[in-house]
Amino acid sequence: MKIHEYQARDLFASYGIPVEKSILCRDVNDAVKAFQELDAPMVVVKAQVHTGGRGKAGGVKLATNEIDVRKHAANILGLDIKGFIVDRILVSRAVDIESEFYVSYVIDRKSKSTILMLSREGGVDIEDVAHTTPEKIHKIVIDPLIGVPDYLARQAAFKLFDDIKQVRAAASILQKLYKLFVETDASLAEINPLVLTPDKEVKAIDAKMTFDDNALYRHPKIAALFEPTEEEKKEQKAKSKGFSYVHLGGEIGCMVNGAGLAMATMDMIKLYGGNPSNFLDIGGSSNPTKVIEAMKLLLSDKDVKVVLINIFGGITRCDDVARGLLDAFEQIKTNIPIVIRLTGTNEKEGRELLKGTHFHVAETMGEAGRMAVELVK
Repeated sequence: MKIHEYQARDLFASYGIPVEKSILCRDVNDAVKAFQELDAPMVVVKAQVHTGGRGKAGGVKLATNEIDVRKHAANILGLDIKGFIVDRILVSRAVDIESEFYVSYVIDRKSKSTILMLSREGGVDIEDVAHTTPEKIHKIVIDPLIGVPDYLARQAAFKLFDDIKQVRAAASILQKLYKLFVETDASLAEINPLVLTPDKEVKAIDAKMTFDDNALYRHPKIAALFEPTEEEKKEQKAKSKGFSYVHLGGEIGCMVNGAGLAMATMDMIKLYGGNPSNFLDIGGSSNPTKVIEAMKLLLSDKDVKVVLINIFGGITRCDDVARGLLDAFEQIKTNIPIVIRLTGTNEKEGRELLKGTHFHVAETMGEAGRMAVELVK
């Protein structure tokens, strides 16, 4: 689950991480009032959306007077940034920056631990740094039984700063950020940039956090911040119906029983030159009601041109699955081609039941994948 920068800033401040005062605004007049209240020689007006690249998209502007604040607020509100429409902005005191740095904690599946990532090349081009000069990004695996004690925090801080005063300040921030990361069950806690001011102060001037959905029940205040997108609403609805759904944006809708088979099905579609529209694991698949709900979900995506149903009959028999599909599609009317591949227990009987129907029946995954891709074309 993602939260906005202003919400992450509040969490940072509650853990003692130094952030500049800022005010959330939802219209131009609020932005002008915020500028007056902050009483700063310069402010930054920042779009609040659940995506990066705000600065390059024109969503971050500096202002030194009410006229500029009004102009920037009017231009940013309503701006489309990577498909997200800006409906709120953050007005914050501008910070004079001498140097920018990057700091984050993130879950690393490979080491099965949290990783602390640091770089002296912070700012808007951190992705380019990671791509072109990865040696400039330091990674430190955090032992969950030890955490970030003083010695490790200072060791990490020395990778950013040379002066001992800044090292101590940064070490304190690293420890507080880790405490926040662990105690809120976050999957990402990022400061980009962490800055050094001309007065040699170390401050966080941006904040980004995401959280483990499976742990939100332990954090009702954080869960209340959730603002689902339309696709996330679909995923929530699918979960309430008893299956797992993730939107991917392709043109071949997938309905599969089993997470591993669903992943293999998506790989196979890519192998033959197609693009899967989604990950969809329906679990036990002979239930017509569940198939109907899954199909409604797939067909609600206007980009879907073909549906591929890939079922492995283990305990559930393929002939039962075929009957379930036939019952389901008596209630669903669609012109979209449907490819069905059945394998496993009673697969021949299942395929026999589907003969003479409007379904495109395949025997192997390869055949089903090629058929779906060709039907798209």
